[in-house]
Parts: sequence; structure tokens; C-alpha cells
Amino acid sequence: MSAIGHCRALLAVAVVASSAMFGQVAAASADEWRALPADKPASADGSVLDHIEEIDDRQLNMYVYSAAMDKVILLEVIRPADTSVPRPTLYLLNGAGGGEDSATWQARTDVVDFFADENVNVVTPVGGAYSYYTDWQKPDPVLGVNKWTTFLTEELPPIVDATLGTNGENAIAGLSMSGTSVLSLAEAAPSLYRAVGAFSGCAETSTKPGRDYVTFVVSFRGGDVENMWGPPDDPDWVANDPVVNAEKLRGIDLYISNATGLPGVHENLNGPDINGDVGVLANQVIIGGIIEAGTNECTHRLADRLNALGIPATFDFRPTGTHSWGYWQDDLHNSWPMIAGSLGL
Repeated sequence: MSAIGHCRALLAVAVVASSAMFGQVAAASADEWRALPADKPASADGSVLDHIEEIDDRQLNMYVYSAAMDKVILLEVIRPADTSVPRPTLYLLNGAGGGEDSATWQARTDVVDFFADENVNVVTPVGGAYSYYTDWQKPDPVLGVNKWTTFLTEELPPIVDATLGTNGENAIAGLSMSGTSVLSLAEAAPSLYRAVGAFSGCAETSTKPGRDYVTFVVSFRGGDVENMWGPPDDPDWVANDPVVNAEKLRGIDLYISNATGLPGVHENLNGPDINGDVGVLANQVIIGGIIEAGTNECTHRLADRLNALGIPATFDFRPTGTHSWGYWQDDLHNSWPMIAGSLGL
């Protein structure tokens, strides 16, 4: 099989596998947090804080109207342990399901407990499934209007800063699909983020294998990738390629991780989300292994590009591990000291 044929086979299996990884999300149930002031925090284009719901003393849901997408976006927020002074913000993005399913940081990891003693606002948007968190050229009949780069880099930050009383310092991290997106977002707004954590992503998008990967992911939900960045020869494919545009990452602290796809410490019947189910374990070993092996190739090419440019980055190439939540929880834990340091914590 040729290299391209091998890549296409990997991608086809990856997309089929995602149907087993994504479930349905339950509707949130929470009391209204507080009455908002008459002048709600807003951005220059008319995006505005809609309302807030309290989950508990440390968690809340923010609802923000995006003018670019003409809809209200839910944001799951973890507040700092100590709010007596302004604190920085970590934007933590979900994978291909966009948090619209059960495969989320909140549902699959210890993110709430992990940040229990940390003085940082953790903000996770819910939405953007299969969108690559990018600005699409056109509305899509299935995926709708997607202007996520505009939302995340222009509309949302001033509203988050005003609502949560932050100190204006930010970092961003994501996994799988958003492991690509966080790099693209940092390149789109390099002065916005002090640090980036990219876990098991495929950074390149403008090569033939990279376009195939993006196309398979977007089309899994029924989206038309040409509505996103146009036909294969459209310059938007190159403009949104984090490897091609890696120079824009200079000066940002980078933590980038990937495993080989070989079974590791979490591939056992007692592993996270496996719960003794042999079928789930087999799926994680086989399908998760294939996907992780594919993103591993992409991540090595990103490493080569950054090395050639003399841009420092912390790479964690684990010798074992699959495309699964146990490793992404480990990635968050392992990257946090670097990210926290970048944020002055």
C-alpha cells in the first residue's frame, strides 16, 4: 500500500471509530446565578454576555451571544480557588464532538478536581462539532454558520475578562481535532496566548494527507469541507496550516504531545472508561492505536518544522499510548506546570 493509501485507510478507520467515542450530552440543570448589570459585558462587534447559571461554588455556565455566528454559545467555567485578585484564563477545547456529546473534558477527566487548588479560570466552549474551530467561508447546510476563530480570538476574550474579572493573561489547550485548532488559533492571534497545549493533533492541513484527514473529520457529521476552506487549491488551506505558518508561534510557550498508538498503561480492563468491557478495550487498542499512529506522524513533522525554524517547544513523544482520554488527562497534568508558569502562577 502507498503512503497516501495508508494515510487514507487510517483516516477512514478514524472517522468510523469516532461514532463509538461520541454520545449524547444531558441537558444542564442549574439555577440562575445572579442578576446581570444593565450594561452586560460585550465585544466591539455586538457579541454580549447573555446570562449565567451557577453549578456550584466553583463552577458556572456562561452563555455568550456571538454576533459572527448569530447564536448563543454555552461556556463551561471553572473559577479560581482564590478570586481575591484577578486571575488568568485557560481556554480548554474539546475534540471533534465540540462538547456536544459525552466525550468531553468534564465527563471523561478529572479536570474539575485537578483545578480545585489552582488560581486560574478554565473556560470550555460547548459547540463547534466537526468545525475545526475555524472561520468557514460559507454557511454549511448541516453544520451551519461557523466563525469560531472570530468568536474565540475577538468576540469572547473581552467578555470573559469583564465577566470573570481576569488579569487578561491567557493560554489555550486542546486534543485531537482541537489539537490542530489551538495551534491555528494561536497563529491567528499570537499576542492573545502565552502558552499552547496541543495533544494528539494533526497540525498539517494543506498537504494531501492533511487535507484528507480534515475532510474525513468534517464529513463524518455531514459537513462539506469546501464550505470551510474551499476546494483543495484554495489558499485558505495553506493559510490555516499550523506547520506552514509555524513562524507565528515564535514567542509562545508550546507543549505538544503524541503517543505511538502502541498499547500503554491505560490499555487494560481497569483503564479509564473501559470498566471491564473487553469490547471497549479492543476498540481502544485497535482503533485508538491506528488514530494515534496517524497523528504521531503529523506531530513529528511539526517538530521538524519548529526545529528548522529554531522555535523552542516541549515535545512529549510517548513510546506507548492510544488516542484516548486517559492519556489526554495525563497530557493536561503534565503540561500544566509549563502553562501555569507561562501565566505567572
